[in-house]
Amino acid sequence: MHQGTSSPVTTLSSRDLNQDIGRAKRAANSGPVIITDHGKPAHVLLSYDQYQRLTGQKQSLLDMLSQPAGIEDVDFDFDISREVPGPVDLS
Repeated sequence: MHQGTSSPVTTLSSRDLNQDIGRAKRAANSGPVIITDHGKPAHVLLSYDQYQRLTGQKQSLLDMLSQPAGIEDVDFDFDISREVPGPVDLS
């Protein structure tokens, strides 16, 4: 286990990864998988849930729809109507 993490960390060489991708995916369900090239860390495999927690991207559908990307750059120019609507006939 690496310092600062509570999940077990697995280290695999690129060769080991290519020979048994299933093992890497199972290990990623428990914690990060460090993939090495020539003995040096090169990549990290995470479960999608871990990725979302890491990046803070877990949002509800309502959150995503209520804050469309780029909305802060849109200028709204509109006239405010001062008309009072009349009664509505619901019969």
